Amino acid sequence: MFSNSADLMLALHRTYASELRADAARDRLARSLPRRHPRGWLGRRNPAARTVR
Repeated sequence: MFSNSADLMLALHRTYASELRADAARDRLARSLPRRHPRGWLGRRNPAARTVR
């Protein structure tokens, strides 16, 4: 498959570089999308805590 160790190193480098590019693209996409906030049982806002007197 590889004629010498230089070909092996080049293949490893290309694989690693493509993984880094994919990670960077995923991070850019995650930053460009709005963040989702978890919603409680009652919708968007959680009711204020009430104390019993």
